Parts: sequence; C-alpha cells; structure tokens
Amino acid sequence: MEKRGYTPEVPIVAVATALSPAALGIIRASGKDCIALVANVFSRPSALLDAAGNSIVYGWIVDGGKKIDEVLVSVFRAPKSFTGEDMVEISCHGGVSVVTAIDSLLLRSGFRRAERGEFTFRAYINGKTDLTRAEAVREIIDSKTDASRSRAVGRLAGNLYAAIDSVKNLIVETIADIEVEIEYPEDEETIVDSFDDEKLRRAEKMLSDLASSWKSEKIYQDGARVVLCGRTNAGKSSLFNALLKEERAIVSDIEGTTRDFLESWVDFDGIPARLFDTAGLRETDDSIEARGVEITRDLSGDADVVLYLVDSSRLENSSVLSCDDSDFLLSLGVDVRSATVGSLFRAESGTFFSSASVPVIIVLTKSDLNPLSLSECANVVSVSSKNGGGISVLCERVRKTLSSSSERTGETGLGSERQKMAVEDALSSVRHALSLSADYALDAVVQDLEDSLDALGSVTGDVTPDDILGSIFSRFCVGK
Repeated sequence: MEKRGYTPEVPIVAVATALSPAALGIIRASGKDCIALVANVFSRPSALLDAAGNSIVYGWIVDGGKKIDEVLVSVFRAPKSFTGEDMVEISCHGGVSVVTAIDSLLLRSGFRRAERGEFTFRAYINGKTDLTRAEAVREIIDSKTDASRSRAVGRLAGNLYAAIDSVKNLIVETIADIEVEIEYPEDEETIVDSFDDEKLRRAEKMLSDLASSWKSEKIYQDGARVVLCGRTNAGKSSLFNALLKEERAIVSDIEGTTRDFLESWVDFDGIPARLFDTAGLRETDDSIEARGVEITRDLSGDADVVLYLVDSSRLENSSVLSCDDSDFLLSLGVDVRSATVGSLFRAESGTFFSSASVPVIIVLTKSDLNPLSLSECANVVSVSSKNGGGISVLCERVRKTLSSSSERTGETGLGSERQKMAVEDALSSVRHALSLSADYALDAVVQDLEDSLDALGSVTGDVTPDDILGSIFSRFCVGK
C-alpha cells in the first residue's frame, strides 16, 4: 500500500465535522503525545495533562496570550480509544473561521494533517476493529435510507465478522481432522474418503449464502435506477413530485413541457433509487424535444425498473392502450398489443411481462378523474398524484420488483465487492476440496482449505495486501 502519510503514533489532527456554519465543530487528534501538544495551546494545561481517560475538560484554546474559542476537550487514553492511541476531541463553536483557526494552530503546534481514513486505519492496525467493521463505518456515512443504514450497522456490530469466523472455525476443524489422519493413518491409504466432510458441507452452504447476499446489499448501497416514461401529459412530472414530496418538476397541461430529464434520490420503502423524470414520448419536429425523447429511450434501456405511465382519463376503446404506448412497451419486450387494461390486471403475474428486457410496471395515472375497479396485479398500479391514492402501493411494488431476485436468505450480508470476491474465492477452494476424488492425497485437500482460509482472512483483515488497505481507507473522509 502507498502509505500516503500513514505513520502510526505520529500525532495527527483533522476537522471531523463539515466546514459550514453549525452549532458545534469537532477537531479530532490522535497519536503519541497528542494530549501534551493540545495542552500547550489550552488555558488549563495541568488539568488536561492530569485528566483521566474518557473525561471532559473545560477551558479555552489560546494562541500565545490570545483566546481563540471556549471549548470542551474530551480525553481518551490508550488503549481505550477509537484508534487505540491517546486521543483528544475538541468541541468548539461551529463557525468556519473558529474551526479552521483551531485546526491551523494545532498544525503549527506539532500535529500532522491526517490522511483520509487514517483514524480508522489506526484503529485497524491497533486491533480495535477489523476490516468488515471499518468498511461498515464508510457504509453508514454513505447510506441513503434507514434500511441501508440498518444493514451497515449490523456489519459494524460484528455480524459479518462473526459469520466469517464461524466458517473459518469449521475449516480449521476439518484441517485438524485431516492432519490427524495424515499423521496417524489406520492404513496406507490417505484419500479424501478418509475424513467426514460434514463440516465442509456446512461451510460451503454458509459461504454460498454470503456470496449471494451481495446482490441484495449492492442495491441498498448503490441504489437503483427507476425511470418514469410515457406519452406527453401522462402525469410523469406530477408523479415525480409526488414521490419526492416536493415541487421539483414543472407541471403543465402544455405538451412537451419536459424536454430534458430530471433526477433525484428517492426512497422506495427502504431501497434508495435515482428517479428520472423524462421527456414525453411523441413524434415531434422540435429538435430539442426530439433529443429529449431519444434520451428517454436510452434511460429506459439502462433502468433497473421502468414505470410506464398511462393517463387513465384518456384510455380509448374500452381501456385498450394506444399504439404509441404499445409500441414503446414492445421495444422493452412487453407485448400488450390489443390487450385491455382489465386483461392486464386479471392476468397472472408475468404473463405479459416475463420477456421484458427491463422490469416494467404500468402506472395508470389520474385515477381521481377515472376511478378503475380492477383486481390487483403486480405489474399494473393505479395512482393519483393529486390526492396520493395508490402511491404507497406503487412504492411497495417497486421495492418488491427490485428485491424479488436478490432477497437475502439470512440477516448477515456482505458489504462490498471486495468482500464478495474474497468469499467467492474461499467458496471455490472449499468446493474444489470437496470434489477431489480418491486419486488425490489428503495433502491436496489441506492446500485447498488453507487457500480458503487466506481468502477469508482478506475479508476480515487477518491477511490483506497493502494495496487493498490503501484502496479501502482512501475512500474515507478526512477525520474518520
């Protein structure tokens, strides 16, 4: 790993709160002699030097004889601190000038500027955390919904570490059983059938469940792409505003009002998603609007879910979808030509939509103008952006659509692509060990199992190349 200034024990400092006007600001320091260095710019140096760990001292930060701010200084003594070193956290008033003045004073007083993630890195190398918990810290900071935060909190609390540790114990016990067989064989045949593979089967199942959990976790971390599309005046902008619960898009009865797409983050029952409001689909001589229609088609093709809006107040011929609607849905693999809305509701889920290249939900808008008495269908929802009718049902359908193929089988899930790749490597080694025939000596099985332990060690940080560590901690904030 490129050290990037990651030198243990050297006193470091960083602003741990946002540099914007606020009630409080926090400057965090860690490393050898950090308490003494802060005492040099504190109005009550003796009180700070004598303070017990996990205590708070009141006073002023001073630059020579000049007072900078009235502060509270939290003292943490090694090893009972976040980093495992002596630490100080200065709580001051949250003005930008105040925070930067204290930070600059500390940098002139013997501290070095902390690198991104350096506090968490020190916690890791000092045995205060493992990599699964360290990565969970960043996940919590980046989480966009309560559900994504909750999943990250589970990893921070250690559920992933515990799951990996359980698998490692099963593999270690199997290796021990094999070593006994190798050292004290009952006969000369040291083959795979000589040991009970029940523990390895359990380890394989646990690793398989963990590997498959990433698909679901990735949606909660990175978010999905949900695209609103449909003919002009189908109610896309109104629904966009209703889902965001704010007036973001201009709503007008004039066709072609939306010419470019808008996007914003939205919460679909716990799943974060980038919601796109797009230009209405129609033939037009306006080059700008035509470009907007082209972008709509491109966004729809790359979406995780397409919400295709149909104005229920304009349904023609006994609720038959228009040719424009049918043609666009057909381009996504949904063949609803000549189908009535009623037949879509009555159809078994997937009858019309199973061949779709992108999951599609047909949204019948303006239900307040044309109430429809139709049965429930997974792929068709009736809503009113005006009075909110059906919005909660739509959110639930989107959530189910996004998670239907990626629900976790247990409470524990992986938190990063890096973890997924390592678990898959471990799973591959375990499966190879189980597949070895009688032609292979037990030593070959042991080698596979040791490879799997190395892969699992890279998940928790027991065995991790330096470049991996650099990649992980470089994505943290300064001050974390």
